[in-house]
Amino acid sequence: MVIRRRKKPLVLQKLEATMPRLSSRFPKLSEIQQDIAQRYKGYIGEQKVDYHLEILAPQFTIIQDVCLKNQGRKFQTDSIIITNHAIFCIESKNYDGTITFNTILKQFTRNDGKIETGYRYPITQAETNAFHLQNWLQAHHFHNIPIHYLIAISEPSTIIQVIGDRESIARVVAHGEHVPQKIIHANDKLKGNAGISRRQIGNTILRECIEYDFDILGTYGIKANNIMTGVICQSCNRLAMKRIHSNWICTKCNYKSKNAHIRAIKEYLLLIKPYITNQECMRFLKISSRSVATRLLKSSGLTYDPQNRRWIK
Repeated sequence: MVIRRRKKPLVLQKLEATMPRLSSRFPKLSEIQQDIAQRYKGYIGEQKVDYHLEILAPQFTIIQDVCLKNQGRKFQTDSIIITNHAIFCIESKNYDGTITFNTILKQFTRNDGKIETGYRYPITQAETNAFHLQNWLQAHHFHNIPIHYLIAISEPSTIIQVIGDRESIARVVAHGEHVPQKIIHANDKLKGNAGISRRQIGNTILRECIEYDFDILGTYGIKANNIMTGVICQSCNRLAMKRIHSNWICTKCNYKSKNAHIRAIKEYLLLIKPYITNQECMRFLKISSRSVATRLLKSSGLTYDPQNRRWIK
């Protein structure tokens, strides 16, 4: 059973919300664009691996996009599969071309046919996450739980090469479509061992799971006054919509919308604060009527907090 499904990562949502609200002259604009492309590619790769792993759902517990805290420190695993005998941590990798694991130097490179690029060694990353999960489980009174990790390569066309110990890599690395069989095979070998409480562990992880996040504005040196206000046109993607007779009309392409403000309010909650006041709504949407602001906030599905006089999700 899949008890937690993957959503578009919060960090990616924030980056995508930031882009149209920055000047074309912003110094780190190209860096943000590259980060969006890389994170989106990773997200697509994770979804492809999810498709293959879901064949295990009738037998095992699947938790997608897991982020937990161990001693105040966050750690993240793309997917966790809980069987009756062990936990399998799955790290998804989406690379084109040829990837090379060097077990001697603990290096990982990707060659796309033009350039060879080095990345963090995935085996070390997976081992570290498994270590954190083991400590987290012990802190939650789950002891002696076998933990295994696997690296899933999402693209079947990706060529996997190894320098050094080929067998050690073959045990833990495979294209996504082969990972379910690796899990079933490894779990069968453990059937003589004592069983574990799959449901209890799964529910505890689900309860403690958080969304991975970090300070987007601080990371890229974005100040509050760098975030341009206004309502973005759904047609031409410009900050050019004006409120005219209960409609939003784009001054550039004349596109008309009733609910274009919903995206703008969502972006405010993502980028500025997790709540919004009527006054801030008026400023951000560039409207002058307080009653209109109240009506738009209501229509956005927000809840009014009378004690603090603000709107929250």
